[in-house]
Amino acid sequence: MRWSRSTLIVRNVLTAVVVTAVGGTAITASAAPQVSTAEVAPVPFEVSGELPIYPKALWKNGSSGVAVRKVEARLIQLKLLDKRWLDNSYGTMTRSAVKKFQTSQGIPPLGYVDQNTWTKLSAGTREPTQAELYPPAPVVNGKKLDPRCATGVALCVDKTDRKLRYVVDGVVKMQFDVRFGAEKTATREGGFTVGWKNRNHVSKLYDSPMPYAMFFSGGQAVHYSSDFAARGYNGGSHGCVNVRDLAKIKSLFDQVNVGDKVIVYRS
Repeated sequence: MRWSRSTLIVRNVLTAVVVTAVGGTAITASAAPQVSTAEVAPVPFEVSGELPIYPKALWKNGSSGVAVRKVEARLIQLKLLDKRWLDNSYGTMTRSAVKKFQTSQGIPPLGYVDQNTWTKLSAGTREPTQAELYPPAPVVNGKKLDPRCATGVALCVDKTDRKLRYVVDGVVKMQFDVRFGAEKTATREGGFTVGWKNRNHVSKLYDSPMPYAMFFSGGQAVHYSSDFAARGYNGGSHGCVNVRDLAKIKSLFDQVNVGDKVIVYRS
């Protein structure tokens, strides 16, 4: 079979490839690409020539600010995002929630918020309240905890009053006496997450047991300390957050998950 001029369009998810037979050149069945319509998804973006045109991003991975917080608050209303990730930063969890929303709306799961996504998200949710955007910090004995402890699950560690509080959605569930690292091995301050857990960990560096260890910053972890139980505040750790109540930390260990927040601060 000979074609004087014909065009074969092969589409995949991201682009359109145009193959043209010019000048009477024959395209045989063996030379032509074999494309099954069952295997090829429709092109989700407008195509101009051979290049896909992506919608402009309003907010994307790395974006920050109050507008991002409002996007997150609306995703929380739809139960697509956990409260623990409510902040001013567009990160991995926000991106994942946006993709879930886009999929539910039958639009391309871009992972960033374009105008179409924002329009649908706004229509499907209500304007977040001030309390939703900025949940009040928990109050213990008349004193506010760090605001970062107000949402989600957090191990809220106050170096001033030497307390660790297990906080869930702003409610203090458990409270512990804790001690910290000495001056040369100080416990780092800031916002962290539980990276991994080990029920029967032994420090390779110091050859000392660290039962019920929940690591949050390198080798620093929240864990039970028999030395703290015996000597109290007369000793110190090598940077870890020591707990002296064995029964309570056993219970805490079973409740805390990898990814939960660890906030170490001074009140």
